[in-house]
Amino acid sequence: MHNLPSRFNEDIIKNCSSLIKWFNMCKPIANMGLGPQVSNHDGMIQNKSWSWYLTNQFTLEIIFHNKMKNYKCLTNNSSLASAIFVPFYAGLEIGRHLWDFNTSVRDAASLDLIKWLTSKPEWKYMYGRDHFFIGGRISWDFRRQTDVDSDWGNKLLLLPEAKNMTMLSIESSTIGENELAIPYPSYFHPTSKREILEWQENILSKKRQYLYSFLGAPRPRTLHTIRDEIISLCLNSFETCSFLNCNKASVDCNEPFQVMKMLMNSIFCLQPAGDSYTRRSIFDSILAGCIPVFFHPKSAYEQYLWHFPKDYRKYSVFIREDMVRNGKANIDKILVEISENEVLAMRKEVSDLIPNVIYGDPRIRLDDFDDAFDIAVKRMIERVDDVRKKMKANETNG
Repeated sequence: MHNLPSRFNEDIIKNCSSLIKWFNMCKPIANMGLGPQVSNHDGMIQNKSWSWYLTNQFTLEIIFHNKMKNYKCLTNNSSLASAIFVPFYAGLEIGRHLWDFNTSVRDAASLDLIKWLTSKPEWKYMYGRDHFFIGGRISWDFRRQTDVDSDWGNKLLLLPEAKNMTMLSIESSTIGENELAIPYPSYFHPTSKREILEWQENILSKKRQYLYSFLGAPRPRTLHTIRDEIISLCLNSFETCSFLNCNKASVDCNEPFQVMKMLMNSIFCLQPAGDSYTRRSIFDSILAGCIPVFFHPKSAYEQYLWHFPKDYRKYSVFIREDMVRNGKANIDKILVEISENEVLAMRKEVSDLIPNVIYGDPRIRLDDFDDAFDIAVKRMIERVDDVRKKMKANETNG
């Protein structure tokens, strides 16, 4: 792991109130990015409240960095390293400059980082192809196409040197070979395999009142979205659908156990695209043992290739968005017709996915199970190893 100057990580979060324009991030970045601990409501978590936190979806860079500090295979000798982690808080850095700043300000940290990295001897070994970093925002925030101030984001992923590195982000663009998606952080950060097994047993035994649910906000500025169809369906099917409206006035949508209570009371959880293809609710629903229902392949199937099974039918339901909008697919009818045996099999598969999509407590070295962090690091090492072999083969053939 590169020992970056603090201006690329720790200094960024010192002024925590300015990290995102719309709300204060000082509490969410506490506890190594896990956020404040939450208490045990209604006995939902069987006296394990200390492993549940009010985790914000944008704190993955902090969580990953702190887990890397405790990684059992970390070495100080770069010549022995299989891959090199760059602890740059890319999402938190651009998040504070997305609004009311020109492109020069938005690009400054990225350009500074590249200058620093390329001056190091580790860079010259593979010219950054063995380097990786975390993007705690969707990768489109790092793909600005022009230098016009009104254009969104920065151009980090388009810098020639950065194209050699790999970004692991909460959502990839699926067009860049140097970016891959890993899970959003959710609320549960266990300290042992036992806690996971207890939670899996809890959700599998849970009796569920509703056939399906939707947790999210309308998109009034977007005409005729799939969300409109879903919200309308839920409001007219209150006996089978549970709907939690996450508008600006909502408090429950920011309360972990209100969210968990709702999702745990539903067999299926509808996961339409929002401002982008993916959403944090996908991972909340898996944590709750609720079978996700997707409407676009880029919401999950083309994203989390390291963490989800290739056969999506094992753990989810897919209903084409255009079929719903044009009236050729009825969500309620499709879900009702799924047999009880199929539902039980999918619920078991969703439960088995939980270790893959959660980030264990960074303060505890977890040797008895692989979480989302462990899977990402192992697959990243494999990826670099493949690149290294290809480079050696080219040198031999050249």
